[in-house]
Amino acid sequence: MFSEADLVALFLTLKLAGISTLVLLVLGTPLAWWLANSQWRFRFLVEAMVALPLVLPPTVLGFYLLVAFSPSSLLGQTFAAVFGQSLAFSFTGLVLGSVIYSLPFVIQPLQNAFVAIGTRPIEVAASLGASPMDRFCSIVVPLARPGFLSAMILGFAHTLGEFGVVLMIGGNIPGETQVASIAIYQHVESLQLASAHWLSSALLVISFALLIIVYAANPKARVLRWSK
Repeated sequence: MFSEADLVALFLTLKLAGISTLVLLVLGTPLAWWLANSQWRFRFLVEAMVALPLVLPPTVLGFYLLVAFSPSSLLGQTFAAVFGQSLAFSFTGLVLGSVIYSLPFVIQPLQNAFVAIGTRPIEVAASLGASPMDRFCSIVVPLARPGFLSAMILGFAHTLGEFGVVLMIGGNIPGETQVASIAIYQHVESLQLASAHWLSSALLVISFALLIIVYAANPKARVLRWSK
């Protein structure tokens, strides 16, 4: 069964996935809306940057994030001066790294959902005097609800399985940065296969259940389609 350390690692994983997903929705929704409606000729550069974590090896992304978060960097020094702690090898650093790593899994479902709505409903609402914020909240959000559901669940599920990025940024500090994927690796390395099995099974069940929710709630949507 689960040891106390494994339960802590599992709780930390769920906590990391939940916080990262909330941050991704707050930051990703306006960015996805802009990508869906912008006519800027160099928009493809932003789309390429958003999609980069899909093809970049996690250890490479994790290495450059570790460099950016290190105490010798401007970002690391600023964070330490304001909050009094290091950004590298901390839970906050894991959240920032997870947000960057899971960004395309939230942005692209939202972008596809916004594109599918089209401009007609928004133009009708504008002709009736609705403000931009009112149009977005009362027209776009309800129509894009399946996209929001897909983005939330895919972002959450993707964060559950992070390994290379979180290992590079956070290391393996029990109770602080040791998430389930790292604990599984540690169990396998020490030949504690039964413990690795229990943790792996927990992540498998959670991930499969999340995907079932996505497909059951939105059966006609291709939630894993990464291009328009």
